[in-house]
Amino acid sequence: MKKLVVVFVVFFSINTFSQKFEGLAETPPLGWNSWNTFATDINEELVKGIADKFIELGLKDAGYEYIVLDDGWMAKERDENGNLIADPIKFPSGMKALADYIHAKGLKFGLYNCAGSKTCAGYPGSRGFEYQDARSYASWDVDYLKYDWCNTEKLKAEGAYITMRDALKAAGRPVVFSICEWGDNEPWKWAKDVGHAWRVTGDIINCWDCEVGHGSWSSWGVWKIINMRKNIRKYAGPGHWNDFDMMEVGNGMTDAEDRSHFAMWSMLSSPLIMGNDLRSATKETIKTLTNKEVIAINQDKLGIQGFRFSNEDNFEIWLKPLESNAWAMTFVNMSDETQSLDFDWVKYNIGDDVNGKQMDVKNNTYKIRDLFNQKNLGNTSNKLNAEIGSHDVLMIKLSRL
Repeated sequence: MKKLVVVFVVFFSINTFSQKFEGLAETPPLGWNSWNTFATDINEELVKGIADKFIELGLKDAGYEYIVLDDGWMAKERDENGNLIADPIKFPSGMKALADYIHAKGLKFGLYNCAGSKTCAGYPGSRGFEYQDARSYASWDVDYLKYDWCNTEKLKAEGAYITMRDALKAAGRPVVFSICEWGDNEPWKWAKDVGHAWRVTGDIINCWDCEVGHGSWSSWGVWKIINMRKNIRKYAGPGHWNDFDMMEVGNGMTDAEDRSHFAMWSMLSSPLIMGNDLRSATKETIKTLTNKEVIAINQDKLGIQGFRFSNEDNFEIWLKPLESNAWAMTFVNMSDETQSLDFDWVKYNIGDDVNGKQMDVKNNTYKIRDLFNQKNLGNTSNKLNAEIGSHDVLMIKLSRL
């Protein structure tokens, strides 16, 4: 009698089990990136100097931890085995030695590459080399990867980023994966399980509300970026953030505009990635960047992205629900002159319908904390009055008494 042999064949999709590294970027990442100020003009001594300034200026103590090299760190060609290599003139000691230097200071190390055949500046991209490149990053102890979208030809964004996510996971070293495809393919709809943050616009530039054309693409000022996307705040949360690009604080705007910029990135739960030269930063710039009370709004554990509450009488008013039934509220003077604020709490129904949060000032009293001036302003039983300079901000935290 013949035995019947039954063979079960089970097919598994690689994406069934492959996920991004969990437990990273539970609050928006804080750090520094080289692009805004230096573009591809970067080198080993510059980066070490930036790492030193993290400690000297109190940035590490304020919560900043990632130092990320953007485009231009690698040689123009891969080696004979197809491996990425550091530019031998810019980085003679190599990436592993630089990572060791940064790690020795209690900081984390990040690199840049691109989903296309070439990076945006023409260096070797990762297309076709994703797993090989991920193994190189792991061998160098890389903690953060910014992954761009130039020279991608007919690639589909979601698939390309899934491929690199899977490659990073296979390499075994936990890496924050920062998706940088400029929001063109609506990553907020698909990237929650792929990356830890995704860019929602094209590149920022150091101006209040301008657009600077570069032929087929543009750079955008702070308020152009803020106004570019609608109805995406519901997609952000712990471990998956809408990224409004690296900051331009300290790069030529006024101190008031820098404060507003920093306040808004904190309200929007965007990664706080500095883009200035920390070695020559003014005291006022560092005071803004190291304001722990403002940073705490960005790092609130609820991870709710703020929203525009009103836009009237030269003021934009933004709200952000916080843990422990607290709220952040930001008044931005959009005019070119100093304006007087006279805000009557009882006239407004303040709440966040998306997250089911309400601030009932008729039945509850909240104390008011001015975050930039770090002083108390009484409570909501009285009107809020202030003089706010052009393009400046009053950012407050409201805590229930």
